[in-house]
Amino acid sequence: MTSRNVYFLSNRTAITAETFGQSLLAQFPNAKFSVVTMPYIDSIQKAEGIVKRINQENSQAVLKPMIISTLADESISQIIHQADALVLDLFQRILPDMERLLNQHSAHQTGLSHRISNQLSYESRIDAIDFSMIHDDGGTTRFYDKADIIIVGVSRSGKTPTCLYLALQFGLKAANYPITEEDMLSESLPKPIKAYQNKLFGLTTNAKRLFHIRQQRLPQSRYASMEQCHKEIQAVEKMFRQLNVPCLDTTAISIEEIATTIVELAGLKRKHKLLTR
Repeated sequence: MTSRNVYFLSNRTAITAETFGQSLLAQFPNAKFSVVTMPYIDSIQKAEGIVKRINQENSQAVLKPMIISTLADESISQIIHQADALVLDLFQRILPDMERLLNQHSAHQTGLSHRISNQLSYESRIDAIDFSMIHDDGGTTRFYDKADIIIVGVSRSGKTPTCLYLALQFGLKAANYPITEEDMLSESLPKPIKAYQNKLFGLTTNAKRLFHIRQQRLPQSRYASMEQCHKEIQAVEKMFRQLNVPCLDTTAISIEEIATTIVELAGLKRKHKLLTR
């Protein structure tokens, strides 16, 4: 199947354009896309260079390319619209309706969503990220009393990226603790987390998925064998059931979905809002 080139463009980080764009593309599972993210298009010269590049790359393409952008600068946006592509600018398609409703013209300034408008909120997010990194994989457990949540599960079940996402996007102090084979033989929780059962949330996954991930890390090892993966998943799920630890199967869902689901199920509150473009 021929791929259609898709470009995510922004005056700033392009995180919003990329996130929203990927959501749109996901609605077309029978199409194949080749995506490129282009951040910090903050000058006329850069915009002209991007248009030239896109037109050159697609001069012989079978399928017309797409551009999904969040370009607050109107002059830059006008240049991007000269590209031989379908251009979907989120600002141009949404802001006019908002302007009419609010009866005022929008600022059309870049960087507004990146301002540190609440210093305490910003510092809280940095503290949460530091906390999650220090308390990764059971490295230290001394400040578990300050954790908002403690993610538990077998090795390579997605604990670390989930904790970092919870810290970055929700401002939550998330620690994670690995459940080992020795822990699974016990009928109680491991000593370091026993006093914090009300903060625990388990992650599990399909043995086949775990096997694939571990094979990439330590191929042909006992740790990465299908038998070991199946054994550990069965044991940890049994532990979660017996000790009433809420858990989530992460086999087919993204880190973003895992984190958001945990926040909802655990009744946690977002401590800050991170706005990006």
